[in-house]
Amino acid sequence: MSTQGSGLGFTRLCKGLAVVLVGGYAVCQFFPPALSYLALIPARTIPFAWNLITAGYIEQSLLEVVVSVIGLLFIGRLLEPIWGSKEFFKFILVVNFLTSVCIFITAIALYYITRLESFLYTPLSGFHGVLSGFLVGIKQITPDQELGVLKIKAKWIPSLVVLASVVVSFLAPDPVTYLPNVIFGTYMGWIYLRYFQNRPETHLRGDPSDEFSFSSFFPEFFRPVLDPVATLFHRMFCRRSDVSSEAEGRSLGGTSLPGSDPIEASRRRERGARALEERLAAEKASRTGTSKETAHTDATENV
Repeated sequence: MSTQGSGLGFTRLCKGLAVVLVGGYAVCQFFPPALSYLALIPARTIPFAWNLITAGYIEQSLLEVVVSVIGLLFIGRLLEPIWGSKEFFKFILVVNFLTSVCIFITAIALYYITRLESFLYTPLSGFHGVLSGFLVGIKQITPDQELGVLKIKAKWIPSLVVLASVVVSFLAPDPVTYLPNVIFGTYMGWIYLRYFQNRPETHLRGDPSDEFSFSSFFPEFFRPVLDPVATLFHRMFCRRSDVSSEAEGRSLGGTSLPGSDPIEASRRRERGARALEERLAAEKASRTGTSKETAHTDATENV
């Protein structure tokens, strides 16, 4: 039996992380005091700094566990073969940690603005920040792939998820438990893929293409306003990354190496689309083969 057909093609890394998510939920259910040591509680983060890492792998409800595990397994089996297991795992670690740091800073700032102690003592946790980052990865690899019944292009999925989360936050009783995760997870996922992701095929970092710019997350009519702002922050925080990439991306003769321009980014997306199509075709062939084998077995038994 092929690897893809076995276990629906889920990778070992994703299955291992799924066990961690389920285990973290079980621990907090059977030993409730563990939540105060594993979740992010801003008022206690200074002595318990490990919360910035562990909080992302602790779910507080059964529904969150189910959504996180399903999202990890199905999105992971698309992204991990394309990125590689090492880069995929690194993405999870970095996005999870940076999302927790941003949530901690935001909670402290909200406390000083509102003086509400709930911002300091509410346990914050969940894998949905990383899941939001995964959606940015899908946008990068297969931007024009139509997903779901509504045939929405993949490049709009991260933006729609953030928008839906903001809308729901006006109705939800405690939006602080999930909304910062979704927003910061999406943004940190983009930051990592845009400027820092290793590209073994080119020995460069990031995706400089216009199709993956910050303004690409918004409708066309917003971009004239967003592009100057994005350029300002780009120059402030990412100049070193640009200089490094430019130095690595040029040969001794001053000619750009393959992959150091947006053309390579387009090729990567094409490879991602082909990988997705091949995976879907392989799964369809596997199901067809299984159906034929079952039919043949039934016919033999009838004879």
